[in-house]
Amino acid sequence: MAGNKAVAYIEPGKVELQTIDYPKLEVHDGPGVHPDNVGRKTPHGVILKVVATNICGSDQHMVRGRTTAPAGLILGHEITGEVIEVGPGVEFIKKGDLVSAPFNIACGRCRMCKEGNTGVCLNVNPAGYGSAYGYVDMGGWVGGQAEYVMVPYADWNLLRFPDKDQALEKILDLTMLSDIFPTGYHGCVSAGVTTGSTVYIAGAGPVGLAAAHAAQLLGAAVVIVGDMNKRRLAQARSFGCETVDLGQDAPLPDQIAQIVGEPMVDAAVDAVGFEAKGHGHGGHEAPATVLNSIMEVTRQAGKLGIPGLYVTGDPGASDEAAKHGSLSIRIGLGWAKSHSFTTGQCPVMRYHRKLMNAILNERCQIAKAVNATVISLDDAPQGYQDFDQGAATKFVLDPHGMLGDKQRIGA
Repeated sequence: MAGNKAVAYIEPGKVELQTIDYPKLEVHDGPGVHPDNVGRKTPHGVILKVVATNICGSDQHMVRGRTTAPAGLILGHEITGEVIEVGPGVEFIKKGDLVSAPFNIACGRCRMCKEGNTGVCLNVNPAGYGSAYGYVDMGGWVGGQAEYVMVPYADWNLLRFPDKDQALEKILDLTMLSDIFPTGYHGCVSAGVTTGSTVYIAGAGPVGLAAAHAAQLLGAAVVIVGDMNKRRLAQARSFGCETVDLGQDAPLPDQIAQIVGEPMVDAAVDAVGFEAKGHGHGGHEAPATVLNSIMEVTRQAGKLGIPGLYVTGDPGASDEAAKHGSLSIRIGLGWAKSHSFTTGQCPVMRYHRKLMNAILNERCQIAKAVNATVISLDDAPQGYQDFDQGAATKFVLDPHGMLGDKQRIGA
């Protein structure tokens, strides 16, 4: 049986390549696996040969030591692959299919799944709310930054690309369907972005850039992206966004007013999450900064999309309350302005088929927007370091060398 190289979290600031067991249609004990999931049979699952898998900002939270992730956890929840083995309970997914796996693992049977809330499936994570591959407290499903991975409930979860050759030509765009493109799109839909909207996106990391491109796809008139990282702001401008430099001392409403003529927008999206920093020169970590700032600049009765990650446990938080997920949010301001808030994991299946069609029919260029850059699986540790240092890049791992030099974007 084939081996299986994979990226493992070791300790804060360190990941390494390990050889782990080839996946089986059963959950085995290992780092982060919930005891109630050990021995769980998955005849409804498939084995994927991973074609592309991406480094996500959510992975970085774990690698920075900002969660309770155990040593040895295999990372990776953004997975695109070829089906090479099919369980006896799978009817419609076939060997040889090229597919996208939503980062949310969902059973398709429970109340939440039937209502379309696949991010909080009731049957896949005995420890809490919802599940994902290779993520702390998400049930212990082995991650996909690997050569091979098992995907459960395959008929329900997987999105099959209708034309394999066409999909391989668009693979850098299509690999974004597993997480960041639907996540950014969900943030914008939740914020009510539509034709003619003025939109503020907090954060110019890959999810923020994906949200900005999604806002354009939804018809926004002006998309403003805020960050302190000048390289990432330049990337946002490269596809037509306006930008504000949050490292400056000028108040955010004033900077927005210089762009749209008033100190407010119709809709705002938090694409940063709990490791936010205060605005201005030398801003220190202040986890409620983004939430409070988007309330400040969103007009009355506006909506706030919050796909940025917030956690119930943060051992590296700057204050005791934040270590338990309690933040100093100006809820009174949001209440006074009649704001609506949408939080939580993006239910990827709600959007991924439509976004696939948009990609295949040349309606969007998400890989270009997020500056997708292909690296080998062996180079994943360096990719994590570069990403942590603020690279304006979405790193796509190529475990089997299937993406080719012609698919490489950036430097």
